[in-house]
Formats: sequence, C-alpha cells, structure tokens
Amino acid sequence: MDDTDRRLIVATQSGLPLVEQPYHALAVQLGLSPREVMDRMEHMVRAGVIRRIGAVPNHYALGYRFNGMTVWDVANADIEEAGTRVAALAFVSHCYQRPPILEAGWPYSLFAMIHAKDQATADHLVQTIADVLGPLARGHRVLFSTRILKKTGLRMSA
Repeated sequence: MDDTDRRLIVATQSGLPLVEQPYHALAVQLGLSPREVMDRMEHMVRAGVIRRIGAVPNHYALGYRFNGMTVWDVANADIEEAGTRVAALAFVSHCYQRPPILEAGWPYSLFAMIHAKDQATADHLVQTIADVLGPLARGHRVLFSTRILKKTGLRMSA
C-alpha cells in the first residue's frame, strides 16, 4: 500500500460519495484518473486491504425492527457444510464461524444475521435456518439487537 492507496482509503472510509459516478468524484478529489481509482480499489480488495465495498444500511430506518444474530451449536466436523447451507439463504446478511466458549456455557460456533420487520417473520426466518440445518444444529439462540452500536470499520488518519 502506497501513499495514494492510503489517501484513497482515508477519502472513502466514511463511504463513497453519494453521486452518480462516485469513483469519478474521488478521482477529482485526489487528482487521479477514474480508471486509476477503480484499479486501485480493485487491487486493494483482491489483496485483502479492503474487505468489501458495499452498502451499510440502517435497518431500523428501513423499518426492520427485529434484527437478530442467530447462533447455532454445530459440531466442528459439520461447520463447513452448515455454514455453506446457511450462507446460501438470501435473507442471511452475515454468516460466519466463531469458536465456542464451552467453559462459559457458550457452545455456539455458527453465527447468522437476520432482519425482519415483525416478530412473526423473524421467527419464520429462524425456523427456516433450523430446517436447512436439520440435525447439524444441536441447538440455537437468537440475540436481537435493540440499537445500532457501531456501523463503521477501522478509521485511518490522513
């Protein structure tokens, strides 16, 4: 990562410009060509410097009041298959593995985020995941959020 990449990260860490051609606007701001901005962003994604480029919606503002992290007790031998099944569900926004903390009574190793506008829909989504996992899931819980705590990543200074 060179100084230009760093300036590009600082310029975009609060989001892309909300204009029709955001990469062109960044190019003007940074004194680069739009192609160089796009190439650098693509390279940083491939290199893992940037994890992803995507929208970060405020689910509450969109009417989604039942935002739940579902956690599933899945055997380590089954985690890859279970994760693949759950990640394929269009309504799951995040799906990842975390190590269980057995000594603390936390056997859950598969995490999947759901969003719903009402409790009944949320319950249906959780049941759908349970059905997809079948016997791979030995138990689960749903942890509903009550407010947004953080919607930002690491911040770099200029």
